[in-house]
Amino acid sequence: MSADHGTPSGTSSGAEPGGDAFDAAARLRMIDDQQARTRSGLEPDSRLLYLAWGAAWLVGYLAMWLTSRDGGQPAAWAGWTLAAAIVAAMVFTMVHSIRRTAGMRGTSARAGAMYGWGWMLGFLTMWAILNGLIRAGAGDEMIAVAANGIACLIVGLMYLGGGMVFQDNGLYALGVWMLVTAAVATLVGLPGTNLVMALLGGGGFLAMGAVTAVVQARRQVGHD
Repeated sequence: MSADHGTPSGTSSGAEPGGDAFDAAARLRMIDDQQARTRSGLEPDSRLLYLAWGAAWLVGYLAMWLTSRDGGQPAAWAGWTLAAAIVAAMVFTMVHSIRRTAGMRGTSARAGAMYGWGWMLGFLTMWAILNGLIRAGAGDEMIAVAANGIACLIVGLMYLGGGMVFQDNGLYALGVWMLVTAAVATLVGLPGTNLVMALLGGGGFLAMGAVTAVVQARRQVGHD
């Protein structure tokens, strides 16, 4: 007879029931956490993108509104401030997206690069449309309303696309919000257009950035 009467066949003495299953589950969690950290390092940081666009729109469009709220034309410096802020945000988004997705392979890498270049293509198209309107004899107010509406439309559609490409519900929701902002800003007309773009557009970006930061911080605490 065996001396190990109290030990079930196939189980070593001292082993805890369910210990193997517990270790396997722990290893799976570690793998999932590592994969999540790897993906986060290869995808654009939405918090930075929200901050870049939020700051650009809030500062630029507030400058436009403050210098034209009496019904006159915005000051030249306000126009240059807005243009510089938008270009800076666009370049940052494109460079950041391309760099963060550079470590990807195959379809993911291609999608990230296409998304990054899409920003430049969208705003170059906007420039061509506005020049066409100017040549057709459109007035200053029409050009200003069109420029704001088209810019907001491009941003909204790009964020919708980004939400689909990166499977990010926050990006997609912000895209919808920006399309609503584009509609409202166009309907209210100048000078209210600039205030809508600053508060709903810029404020929307910054609010989403804050929400995203809180959500990611809570997830990090949960993983730790």
